Amino acid sequence: MEILIPNVAALPAAATEFVKHIGSHTIFAFYGKMGAGKTTFIKAICRELGVEDVITSPTFSIVNEYTSSLTGEPIYHFDFYRIKRLEEVYDMGYEEYFYSGYLCLIEWPELIEDLLPEDAVRVEIVECDDGSRIVKDVF
Repeated sequence: MEILIPNVAALPAAATEFVKHIGSHTIFAFYGKMGAGKTTFIKAICRELGVEDVITSPTFSIVNEYTSSLTGEPIYHFDFYRIKRLEEVYDMGYEEYFYSGYLCLIEWPELIEDLLPEDAVRVEIVECDDGSRIVKDVF
């Protein structure tokens, strides 16, 4: 799968396309440089999934929990950017989230790579020279 996001106005359509491909997967690890648009794209995905809460980056809290108004199920949004040691991730009880069966959207997964479930879908967001973004799964 590869989705081109030419500009911010195209985010809702890109999120719709992404959600169509979720299938039975529950863990999505988003890779990309700082400023590539990981948080912005995850916000658009959450909106597409019916999240009505204010969606913010969980940089300081590590995880934010939202509820889909479409399914009533939780959606977990992680940001591991500030993790210094894997023990911090163990202490937060990551397994309860990752193996809950609910959707987990993870920013900065490279910092916890060894803890990602084998079936995690790896998604790369690349910023192009013209400011557009390409979202592609890299399995």
